[in-house]
Amino acid sequence: MATLQQIALATKPTAQLAYTFHPAPSARTKTTLLVFLNGLGLPQAAWFPVIAGLKERTDIDLPAILTYDRYGQGASIDRDPENPEAHDCTAVIKDLHQLITQITAEKLNIEDVDSVTLVFVANSIGCALARLYAQTYPGTVAGLLLLDSVLANSDFVSIFPDPDSASFDAASLPATITPEILRTTRARVRAIFHPVEGAGGKAEGLSRANLPSLLPDNNGPALQGPNGKGPFVTVVGHDFDTFAAESTRMGCPVELSMEYVNPFWQRYNEGLVGITDGGRAKGPVIARGAGHFIQKDRPDLVVGEIVEILGRVFAEVQ
Repeated sequence: MATLQQIALATKPTAQLAYTFHPAPSARTKTTLLVFLNGLGLPQAAWFPVIAGLKERTDIDLPAILTYDRYGQGASIDRDPENPEAHDCTAVIKDLHQLITQITAEKLNIEDVDSVTLVFVANSIGCALARLYAQTYPGTVAGLLLLDSVLANSDFVSIFPDPDSASFDAASLPATITPEILRTTRARVRAIFHPVEGAGGKAEGLSRANLPSLLPDNNGPALQGPNGKGPFVTVVGHDFDTFAAESTRMGCPVELSMEYVNPFWQRYNEGLVGITDGGRAKGPVIARGAGHFIQKDRPDLVVGEIVEILGRVFAEVQ
């Protein structure tokens, strides 16, 4: 595995980002960069088993690979020097573009960052970041593998019915769920996942407050990849049963996950395939046996999907 390195962005020279870089073993893939984008819960180290699995494959020439931890996350101890407590996804995208610009110049000897073909592999909020990057820098992203994307346009609380609403029907609840259980679950979800009030992201100083306005639709906007075509997009969702069992640790009963969360997430994922041209999307694929962190639970599946999407990208850009 590549050694963890530190880099200071030219735009933020007083802080360091931790990253790993894996050179391409073949000159054929020199102008392609495979970039892994973290969610909130796991740092770049969670991708290392996936990368190890990729390096064992003999059926594809791998491109150069980049992983990194955002400011305040994982091995990147420094906070964002411009806004240490509440930088948003737009700021993260600018930082990512600067990081890619410097890496391509220093490691690939390519000065024109727009001439590099990017493929993103992302989990959770990393999927939103991948979409925002492709939207902000059109023509640069040829492939996106989206692993259990964050519900970018949701406050998470509204997934569940409101027991205090005048239109609430208690008879519609699963048999084992009372209005009080529902009320408690909504409060716990709000405390963790709500984009404004929730704790998610605050450990690294990432504000999600404007994410619903940045990505209000799950099926748009349509993204533009190289050569005027949409990027190749593969959408992977969690295993319903595994996710429901996993969610009990955060206070969400299995019955509520199965009745409300899983169907809502599946509909979101079904919309995600619409962010590219017809015939260039795959999914939603269900990662059997995987909870939200698919790269941790099913690195083998992630490896297979990366190899497939790289094959499609290389067939067009090389």
